[in-house]
Amino acid sequence: MARTLPTPLPLHRMRREALPPIDRLEGTHRRMMLTLQDLETLLRRLETHGVDEAAQTLAGGIHRFFEEVGRTHHDEEERHIFPVLLASGDTLLAEQVAQLRQDHGWIEQNWRELSPLLDALSQGHTWVDVDLLRAMIEVFTQLHHEHIALEESMTYPEARRREAEARTQTAQRRAHWTREAA
Repeated sequence: MARTLPTPLPLHRMRREALPPIDRLEGTHRRMMLTLQDLETLLRRLETHGVDEAAQTLAGGIHRFFEEVGRTHHDEEERHIFPVLLASGDTLLAEQVAQLRQDHGWIEQNWRELSPLLDALSQGHTWVDVDLLRAMIEVFTQLHHEHIALEESMTYPEARRREAEARTQTAQRRAHWTREAA
């Protein structure tokens, strides 16, 4: 009798469930950097070919990514990373969290202005001013680069360290209570 194997989870679900929050968030940063590069590719495409099918597809993919993944990413940071850092009572970390939260606001405001233009391009509209789009993309990209640099150089490593400390303390308490109960 042939043995049937269980249907595997889709790869995107396996990764999401298997990775701890910081690893998942760093993976999203890598995808963001690639999508920011796609914005530059889109500008070049618009300058050379106008709003053709390739530009529409590219604009649609970028729009979907930042509309869905970008916003979810910031929410996850607010839920998983920032509370760990704020609980430390460290003034420098609190200042960094305040800066990152402010960045989230600026990125969101910028996105609200950029989003309709990308959406229009994805639908084939040709009225989008490429010079205005370029200026908006420059600001949006710069905000992301600075934000990600702060998170990956200081905030994420510190959150990892503090989470590891907390796990060690929890394991030590369990071991202590297990010895006490025996």
